[in-house]
Amino acid sequence: MDENLKNQLDQFNEAIDSKIEKSNNNAIDAVVVKASEIAKNEVTELGNKINERLDAMEVANKKQFSATKKMTFKSALNEAIEGGAIEAMSKGQSRSASFEIKADMTVAADFTGEVIPADRVPGYKFDPTRPVHIRQLLAQGSTQSDVVRYVKESGYSNGAAATAEGATLTQSDFDMTASDANVRKIGTYFRISEEMLADTPQLTSYISTRAPEKLLEVEDTQILSGTGSGAQLSGIIGDAADFAAGSLAGTVESANEFDVIVASLNQLALANYNADTILLNPSDFHKILLLKDTQNNYLKDQVYNGLQPVFMGVKVVLNTAIAAGTFLIGNFSVGTQLWVRDGLNVEFFREDGTNVRDGFVTVRVSERVALTNYLPNAFVNGSFATAKAALETA
Repeated sequence: MDENLKNQLDQFNEAIDSKIEKSNNNAIDAVVVKASEIAKNEVTELGNKINERLDAMEVANKKQFSATKKMTFKSALNEAIEGGAIEAMSKGQSRSASFEIKADMTVAADFTGEVIPADRVPGYKFDPTRPVHIRQLLAQGSTQSDVVRYVKESGYSNGAAATAEGATLTQSDFDMTASDANVRKIGTYFRISEEMLADTPQLTSYISTRAPEKLLEVEDTQILSGTGSGAQLSGIIGDAADFAAGSLAGTVESANEFDVIVASLNQLALANYNADTILLNPSDFHKILLLKDTQNNYLKDQVYNGLQPVFMGVKVVLNTAIAAGTFLIGNFSVGTQLWVRDGLNVEFFREDGTNVRDGFVTVRVSERVALTNYLPNAFVNGSFATAKAALETA
């Protein structure tokens, strides 16, 4: 065959092959595009139908569960479409698409830990301490010594008498005794880690406020009931005069607590003292307020005046430092005095024991005070049960 003719035939065959290949490729592309369009249209049509039905369901659900936010089938389907599950199915990569619907979520079931932050109220809450401390009823002074010494009259013989002209006067004499009141320490301490002190908000302020108040409660007890032995103060109750009915003994019918208070005021008046304070436990005070006369009228209407409790013109102070069933009545302003050597202090120390090595801070709360009970007869103390029995008619 002529070489020129052969070349022409080869070129013709190549052209025909190229057209056939191109035609086949176009046909394949058309088939794929068509299949894809058909699949997508079917999925879209299916999704639209489902969405229409879900829209109707959502309207009904919202009426019934308007206050609760739920995940619907529609939203789950949309998430699956956006996540590519439907697209994978349309491309033949998957024969099915699945997705999970999770509804009715609750904090208890679905939240772990403090997901919702709590609102924190600043500071620390605690029961109150006594609104009035016994030291507030007393005269106060300061001392630079460890002993407070005072001199009191221990005896007086009164020889004063009406004397005729030229007659010799009768003699009087008296005795004086020096008495000492030792300064006593009242205190406590805390040992707190450096981390606790640094990382706990307002802990220093809490300790500086709370600890002194609790210490003053102990001081109240010492001022009233200290035995005077060891490191204790000599309390007012131990030195005060005991209740004595005197001429009122056996004269009161159906004696009550208020009768005891009146008899105590009388005992003080006979000793030439004017009481300025009636100290009662709250339970005894409120019991007196409930007392009634024979006509069922409250006695308080006759003896109680104003917001500040006042009996017979004498203020009433309520304090849990005095035991229920007992009383202390007297002239507190002149009968005794509290002396302060070292005032109430709250101190923080790192140099205590092994604090530096262990990482602790020692907090010390303390005071040094003395109590001078000058005039024991300026006070009357006793129990209501014993006093009522002494006043009661036979």
